[in-house]
Amino acid sequence: MLFMVVEEKTLSSERIYEGAILNLRRDKVSVKDGRTSHREVVEHGGGVVILGVTREGKIPMLRQFRKPAEQVMFELPAGKLEKGEDPKEAALREFREETGYTAGRIRHMSSFYPTVGYSEEILHVYLAEDLTPGETEFDENESLDIEEYLPEELYSLIDAGGMNDGKSMIALLLYRNYATSTDACSK
Repeated sequence: MLFMVVEEKTLSSERIYEGAILNLRRDKVSVKDGRTSHREVVEHGGGVVILGVTREGKIPMLRQFRKPAEQVMFELPAGKLEKGEDPKEAALREFREETGYTAGRIRHMSSFYPTVGYSEEILHVYLAEDLTPGETEFDENESLDIEEYLPEELYSLIDAGGMNDGKSMIALLLYRNYATSTDACSK
């Protein structure tokens, strides 16, 4: 059976909320058969997720309370992009601020939409290597604990259902694929 995806055209747009981190708009769109519908869209400037690997082969992870989840989350360092900021520069900045490490090498691994059903947010995933330790520079409203783990420990946690931060799981699974392919090439 063949289906044709109909691209929705925006007929009108209304700003419902304007905030410091995100905005919310309501779009009237055309859908199939000439009908119309409404879509609520979260406007967000995007962010970065950074998976760093120390010289000892460990990955810095953070624990911090996240109000939307009402719990302490276990996650990779991450942060939002400032308006007009280059994602690579944001990744270097956020990683240094949250872990204290400065990356000698950083490379883009992937970008993805974490919640495409209602948000235009895009997250850019970076791998940071050749790390030099330093001092953290938390934002005044941040309270973080930093812990370092071997990749296999984190993969086991994901496989057992013990990690629930999507951006961190995606980044770690991308890295597992990268590390596996790198190991295969070096043999």
